[in-house]
Amino acid sequence: MSLLVISGAVIRMGGRTLLNEADLTIDAGRRIGLVGRNGAGKSTLLRAIAGELPLDGGEIRLASRARIATVRQEAPEGPDSLIDVVLQGDPERLALLAEAETADPHRLAEVHERLLAIAADSAPARAATILAGLGFDEAAQARPVREFSGGWRMRVALATALFANPDLLLLDEPTNHLDLEATMWLEGWLARFPGAALVVSHDRGLLDRAVEAIAHLDKGKLSLTPGGFDEFVRIRTERALQQTRAAERVAAERAHIQSFIDRFRYKASKARQAQARIKALERLPQIEAVIEDAPTRFVFPEPARIAPPILALERVDIGYGATTVLRNVSLTIDMDDRIALLGANGNGKSTLAKLLADRLAPLAGEVRRGPKLKVGYFAQHQTEELVLDENPVDHMARALPNAPPPKVRAHLARFGLDADRAETPVANLSGGEKARLLLALATRDAPQLLILDEPTNHLDIDARDALVKALADFQGAVLLITHDPNLVQLIADRLWLVADGTVRPFDGDLDDYRALLVERSRPVAKAGAATRKDDRRERAEARAALAPLRRKAQAAEKRIAALAAERTLIEAKLADPAIYAPGRTAEITTANARLAAIARESEAAETEWLAAAEELELAGY
Repeated sequence: MSLLVISGAVIRMGGRTLLNEADLTIDAGRRIGLVGRNGAGKSTLLRAIAGELPLDGGEIRLASRARIATVRQEAPEGPDSLIDVVLQGDPERLALLAEAETADPHRLAEVHERLLAIAADSAPARAATILAGLGFDEAAQARPVREFSGGWRMRVALATALFANPDLLLLDEPTNHLDLEATMWLEGWLARFPGAALVVSHDRGLLDRAVEAIAHLDKGKLSLTPGGFDEFVRIRTERALQQTRAAERVAAERAHIQSFIDRFRYKASKARQAQARIKALERLPQIEAVIEDAPTRFVFPEPARIAPPILALERVDIGYGATTVLRNVSLTIDMDDRIALLGANGNGKSTLAKLLADRLAPLAGEVRRGPKLKVGYFAQHQTEELVLDENPVDHMARALPNAPPPKVRAHLARFGLDADRAETPVANLSGGEKARLLLALATRDAPQLLILDEPTNHLDIDARDALVKALADFQGAVLLITHDPNLVQLIADRLWLVADGTVRPFDGDLDDYRALLVERSRPVAKAGAATRKDDRRERAEARAALAPLRRKAQAAEKRIAALAAERTLIEAKLADPAIYAPGRTAEITTANARLAAIARESEAAETEWLAAAEELELAGY
């Protein structure tokens, strides 16, 4: 059954046509991700569906009595507790409860019947579960909403929309104010949501795990592709290739016919054939070649190698003034490390990042830094430090006072800030363009350690993919704080858990952490469920016990791949006749010696991988 039908929708804003006779149908219970480039009109479409914006043409039809919920743009405020604010998200329940106070006996029976039908008695527990999933413990749920910061209050607005249990849920970048833990919870909640949903997001993980189809808004039109985002990319790529090939075939046929016409148009003996070719040319289909925008690319400068460890903490306390946030922290970082910090917002992840970036002094303990260590630090709050009436060139020139103008512009270009955008005042840059500028500033000195605190908040999907590729090629260490599980899975090979006032390695991968969060979020088991709880705990402990073995196998795989790449480079070098020129004998000897060493190291790594793989197989992993 169709819940929402968009037919021939037209929306114009600021002289631009965002929707041009767009069509889309959403059936009841179907979850759809809405994607498109920044500025394509995704948020505008959600506003139109919610009735906040009129169409310039076409229509939007919603099924009779269907209820829509969306996240309010303004954060809730006032003296009401979080739980009370969320409970207000179901106006029917509130109205029925109020009516029950004064209704006559006949009407009272109807009211109670309806309250039973909407499970009104379980509403407080349901609201508490949603708030807990979004990071609010029981004590926080009882506090007034006005005591929380804007980001936390936006979580309450999201909780209110989820609690409303609508027929159609409209979400616009719902993970922007969430941490990793809340993002993973939301993925699971959406995957189980029985209603329909239309979700605008740049989070590939969310679009792969929580929706059933992808609606693509491009050039004013909407097209629907079944499956998650990865399937959408595969199908779109195949279609683009087919369209390009068709356009090439038609272009070749046009060129062939046009050549005949040009040669024989004015020859009497061939005039009839030339006219026939002209008509054939007119009948050829007009196939628009697929012209993609220039691909987004980020390039981090290559850092100079320095001796390990590049940074070490020994029994360090971290905090502000008399307030200690993290205690007794001991850790080391090497240039090959890719580390992601786990832990809910407020546990101290950003505080640790500031200390590592030398933006915060330790309260106790010892911090040892490599004498030539350079640290690049990116944090979203740095946007407030940008000068609005200056452009990116001004900022980079100030950060690199001795660099000539071409070098300044070249570094900005590494992050997609071309000549036009490099000269645009910061006040006129989009959120994504400001993020690119901050990345350029963070990497200007070719740092050995790159600390990224929520780098993807304003990046679209293409820019996020570009960031992943750039980090994969980066030759230094990376410390990552992000709410994007996809980024963690693709980049991090070490996980640190920031919780309970300290930092410690997490023995497991992101799936283990997700399972741990699910286990912690379960209500306290009653006596009859004790056995099941013990079984779950034993399975979780077994997975955690195998985590070091999995990491060992993964490290061996990476070592094998790195050695194979190095061997390929050396063999290519030895295949070049230039290396056998006079005076290069030592270079040849060194290369052959390294090849022999690579063979030995590869054999050892393969042996290590096989041993770990066999143990994992015996354990049933």
